Amino acid sequence: MRTWNTTFVAAAVLAATLLIPGTAGSAHAAGHAAGAGGAKGTGHASGPPPLGLCATGQLCLWAKPEFKGARKTHELSTLDINSCTALPAGTTAQSLSNRTGRPVTTYQSAECAETGEFQTYPGDGVWLPQSPYQVRAFKVWEH
Repeated sequence: MRTWNTTFVAAAVLAATLLIPGTAGSAHAAGHAAGAGGAKGTGHASGPPPLGLCATGQLCLWAKPEFKGARKTHELSTLDINSCTALPAGTTAQSLSNRTGRPVTTYQSAECAETGEFQTYPGDGVWLPQSPYQVRAFKVWEH
């Protein structure tokens, strides 16, 4: 019975850390807890990579997939709402986190042209590990 309780608690901790953004790295500790209960294996949890760190009110863009490479952070307080914001010439983004509280549309075009690919993401906490296209510009929308 003790093994079941330890495993159940470890599973609950792991599930909670995966549901709370920014705490996926804590899954490693839950893996050790599961391993300590007598489960076979190395005690290391395998799962999705940790989500990119991005504070409330920010739009964060990473140069590479899986929240890797150079990160560019845009504060909601400094953005022009409903206006096209181009990334610096020669740069693109491949992963993003939208924590602005407002919808954000990303564009393949540096001019926010809808002739290329574009996609809108809600602002209630979206983490996109890999965009289907190179992001060159974005617009933050009013609710």
